[in-house]
Amino acid sequence: MKKIIAAFDGLKFSESTRNYAIHLAKQTSAHLVGVFLEDFTYTSYKIYDLISSNRGSVGVERKKLDKKDVKLRGAAIQNFENACRNAGLECTIHKDRNVAIRELLHESIYADLLIIDSRETLTHYSEKTPTGFIRDLLTHVQCPVLVVPHLYKPIDKIVLLYDGEPSSVHAIKMFSYMLGSFKEYPMEVLSVNSPAKSLDLQDNKLMKEFMKRHFPKSGYTVIRGSPEVEIINYLKGEKDTSLVVLGAYRRGLVSRWFRPSMADSLMSGLKLPLFIAHNK
Repeated sequence: MKKIIAAFDGLKFSESTRNYAIHLAKQTSAHLVGVFLEDFTYTSYKIYDLISSNRGSVGVERKKLDKKDVKLRGAAIQNFENACRNAGLECTIHKDRNVAIRELLHESIYADLLIIDSRETLTHYSEKTPTGFIRDLLTHVQCPVLVVPHLYKPIDKIVLLYDGEPSSVHAIKMFSYMLGSFKEYPMEVLSVNSPAKSLDLQDNKLMKEFMKRHFPKSGYTVIRGSPEVEIINYLKGEKDTSLVVLGAYRRGLVSRWFRPSMADSLMSGLKLPLFIAHNK
């Protein structure tokens, strides 16, 4: 039995993460763990809220707000447990109370798949996607990650991004091993070649031989142009029920500074679930 972990901010509970996690756990007969990140440095209120309050001393007001946070986090856990129970799933709850990113990265060592909302920040503030928290997570995570949009839609098609590099094949392997139950879904391998090249897949024979063993019903689409432009434009034509598989997030800091990761571009430009896995 595989292990899926779903990461939550109990103060801003993501029903989308919950729904994707339950759907995939049922699909794969996996054990589901709800990881509730209760970072001791993070509360629902700001220090300014305490200072500006006219309702009593700062200490008294802080205790009231802390109790409110405890209730919010408890309600989020109860929501998750009830949803799992209603779906006929057993689940485990982890309450991680230290620094959130450090705790979640440690959890990922012992997981087969991590599911998280693309908007998670574990701060008071909203950020553009990909958020700083998601960037840090994807750079250092120890298992494949499914980054999901804020609104849940049942998955009914898989798009596999392939560029001839080992990292893209590795991501497809990880998807096959973890979510092989999707092999009966419509499946498309999408590749982008430079304008000077033909419309053949890179390593055409080897790739199709590999895909025949993992996803024999796959179709193939090869287009010309810049991958950063053409992939986004192509996927904008997909329904929001498609899931995209890709690798190659982990590059050096300097490289990412000048050329954002494809995952970053997809998260900011689309609202599709992304299955991301990279070579170490």
